[in-house]
Amino acid sequence: MRLLDEILQHNKHFVEEKSYEQYSTDKYPDKKLVILTCMDTRLLELLPKAINVGNGDVKIVKNAGALVSHPFGSIMRSLLVAVYQLQAEEILVIGHHDCGMSGLKADSVLDKMKERGITDETFQMLEYSGIDVNEWLKGFNHVSESVAHSVKMIKKHPLLPKDVPVHGLVINPKTGALDLVENGYEN
Repeated sequence: MRLLDEILQHNKHFVEEKSYEQYSTDKYPDKKLVILTCMDTRLLELLPKAINVGNGDVKIVKNAGALVSHPFGSIMRSLLVAVYQLQAEEILVIGHHDCGMSGLKADSVLDKMKERGITDETFQMLEYSGIDVNEWLKGFNHVSESVAHSVKMIKKHPLLPKDVPVHGLVINPKTGALDLVENGYEN
């Protein structure tokens, strides 16, 4: 059985058995918090347990590396919607040790893209369009510096109210231990 078929079969039983009822909540985060974190598989269940949040408590935005790479990209838009439309009053950026974006070099990703059929002409067209793919795919060297950078981009955003605390943490993906990078109450 292929993965999509497995998912659909499971979902059918999930709905028929009304397993969804235990997750019933509304769209507003009970703890008035929106979290930007990494899409790393190790954080799926560990992160909520490590910070004591459950279904309905927070909004979670995920991407590779918990990075805000553009002030008017979809990550920042999601954070602003959480604040203005979904009653979030604080923002928490949580990076993690041993992140796949740590030390990521665009060359290795570009080589894999080429192996999968992306042509040089495509890369030339992107470059001609003003897109620096090497910069766009670049990772970071130190997770705490990356978290501090994302916190700064969020906090200094012209559309974010100045009274919204923006915190930065780094989580250990093995133990769940948190390191404080930025305390949004103090800045």
